[in-house]
Amino acid sequence: MKIYTKTGDEGMTALFGGTRVHKHHIRIQSYGTVDELNSWLGLLRDQHIAKEYKKLLMKIQENLFTVGAILATDPEKAILKSGKERLNIPKIGASDISLLETEMDTMDEALPAMTHFVLPGGHPTVSYCHIARTVCRRAERMACLLHENEPFDALVLAYLNRLSDYLFVLSRKLSQDLKAEEIKWIPEKKD
Repeated sequence: MKIYTKTGDEGMTALFGGTRVHKHHIRIQSYGTVDELNSWLGLLRDQHIAKEYKKLLMKIQENLFTVGAILATDPEKAILKSGKERLNIPKIGASDISLLETEMDTMDEALPAMTHFVLPGGHPTVSYCHIARTVCRRAERMACLLHENEPFDALVLAYLNRLSDYLFVLSRKLSQDLKAEEIKWIPEKKD
């Protein structure tokens, strides 16, 4: 199989199911942003972080491939003529969301209470985590817009929402683990 097909040279691409759309279509923007997030998580996973974080990040990356496949499927062609679903892959489930919540609760127990917003930074690994968090929020915004126009499984939206929360808590925990300074945002009073 060749990587290049030349079928997208004029700004169109195919969804899963064959429907052709413009490359700037909100569906393409949605799963493209999920793909970007997945790449940032790969970079984060490549850092010197605890094995348990790497293991969960790998699971999240696998889930993001599922999310991408869901977003890349034309809803009108999601069900085959036989009545079977076109996507023969595990779905995002409530247990995937619960796992993120459990991990956040565990990390929160070891962190000082949050009293202010935190400025991203302090260590390159922490910064990568913050970048992943903001890309996750963008993916969520894109997916919400798509969902308004062409609904799909709402658990995907919940998963992206919870994932961005997880990445924020993980950034704080990484700051602690790496002994990086966590800088609170305290607005200066103007005269």
